[in-house]
This record gives sequence, structure tokens and C-alpha cells, in this order.
Amino acid sequence: MSGAKNVGLTSLGLGPAPTRLRQIALAATDLARAKHLLTHVIGTEVIFEDPSVGQFGLKNFLSAPLQPFPPTTREADTYAVPLGGEIIEVVSPIKENTTAGRLLEKRGSDCGYMIIMQTEDAKKRREYIESKGLGKVIWGYDHGDTVCVQYHPKGIKGGMMPELDSHAPSPNNPTPLKSRFSPWHACGTDHKVYYPAMKRTSHLTLEGCVLRLSSGDLGHEAAARQWEEMFGVARSRDLLAFTNARLGFVPGQDGEPEGLVSITVGVNGRDKLEAILERARKEGICGEGWINMCGVKWFFVLTGMGEARGKL
Repeated sequence: MSGAKNVGLTSLGLGPAPTRLRQIALAATDLARAKHLLTHVIGTEVIFEDPSVGQFGLKNFLSAPLQPFPPTTREADTYAVPLGGEIIEVVSPIKENTTAGRLLEKRGSDCGYMIIMQTEDAKKRREYIESKGLGKVIWGYDHGDTVCVQYHPKGIKGGMMPELDSHAPSPNNPTPLKSRFSPWHACGTDHKVYYPAMKRTSHLTLEGCVLRLSSGDLGHEAAARQWEEMFGVARSRDLLAFTNARLGFVPGQDGEPEGLVSITVGVNGRDKLEAILERARKEGICGEGWINMCGVKWFFVLTGMGEARGKL
């Protein structure tokens, strides 16, 4: 990181821009177990199992077909499930010496892996980040109306690999950030394939998540400021104010790893919320006000007109 990271973006001509928290990726050792918990407890579904992430040594599950990559030797599996228009992805290594595998070994348990954001112009943001030495690009592509950029997590507070992508407006996708069920490149090229699954889970919303800083780092406001300066996510005090959700940070603690602490999901309908909680109880994964899945605390809150919000 260069000294430029302490200079505000606005003074350099590139201030915060509307940004959506579109996808959260988790890493798991037992993909079948993770798949069962997420689909059964939350009541969502897997639409596609993508073999193309084998180039990264992974298995995964995702809510819909991922952007196709060139054929390669598979090293991992991947799946994902939709929360309305947002996505939870789970990856699992099937070969040694993969990024996700090393992370799982380091943490000793399932954990958060990536924060995937959607902005208006990821290419312009990349040019700014690289010109100021704020971060290192480790992978990406620019194809058609899509720009995808992954950044190395080293030096970026929160212990997650950031990805910042964008879709150019088109007749079929005029407002990529504002339309809840808008096309998303990670779900493939045919919106009609995965759109129905997003609609079937329209009662679910991604409300936000919390990241823990590294041990000894108590600067949660500084973390939010760094993400605002680097990725252009507007900041509201110590929270990142995405267009659809909030992301917060908690101070580092001795003996606790940095990274994803919790995910909060909104549920529209008391009956649907109670059904989630009952399934979690039967699975024996309830904590003190939260559900434990994939090494992350899940909070479920009641949303909707006239409904009081409350945590699990």
C-alpha cells in the first residue's frame, strides 16, 4: 500500500459511487453438508453446480450458472443459493495448495472467503486503485457488458478477498444496480435461467454482514474509511452503506481470526421466519440468538410492512 491510501477520493476526482453488495462467498470443507444446511434451513435452492471454477482448484455451489471459463482440470466444486437478487456462494477445494484450501487450513474451520460487490464502472475504479497503488489485482476479465476484478486481500482490512464488478446498462438491463433481480454475470448469460429462482426467494433479502479485523487492530472506523476510499462504497460513520445492505467491522480480538463474523438475512413473513428457526433447531445449529452455518453466525430478521424487526 502506498501513502496515497490516506488521500480522500473526492480530492483526487473519484469519490464514492453507488455500490451493491451482490454476493458473499464462503469456504467449506464438507460441501455436501454446507449445501444441505443452506438449502434446507433457509428454504432456498441450488440452481447450478459450476465445474468451471476448477481452474481455481475449487468446488462450489451457486444460485445459477457461473460465467463460463475455458476448459481446465477441475480442482474444486462450487454451489450457490439465492437470497432474492443476491447470492451466497460456497466453494470447497478438491486439490491441494488452492487459495481456499490454504484459508481453510489457516482458519481450522469453514469461513468467509470473498466479498463481491457491484458498482457502476469497475474498470474506472480498477484504473484508480492501480494508479494510486492501493491494491493488487489478482484476476479478472472484461467481456461484453461485464467487468470483473478480484483484488489481493493483503493489506485490505477485514480478512476477505474483495471483488468489484460492473454491468453496463443495456436494453434488457437498463438499471443494473437498482433492479433487484437484474442480470448478474456469475449466474450465466441467460437471465431467464436463473431469474425464476431469484423470484422464488423474493421473501429473502441480504441485509448485511460483519467482518472482524486482525488481532490488535481496533480501528473499525478506519477499516470502513479504507473500503470507502478504495472501492468507492459510501460510508455512514463506521458502516459501509451499500445500496441494498450494510457492512460493518468489529475490532480484532486475541485468539480470534480476522474475517467474516456474521451475515444478516431479512425474511418477509413471520411464518417463513418461524419455519427457518424451527428447521435450524431440528438441525441443532442454533446459538445464542443466531444460527451457525459454514463457520458463520447467521441472523434472521423479520421484514415487511407493519412487521416488527427482531433478531433470531
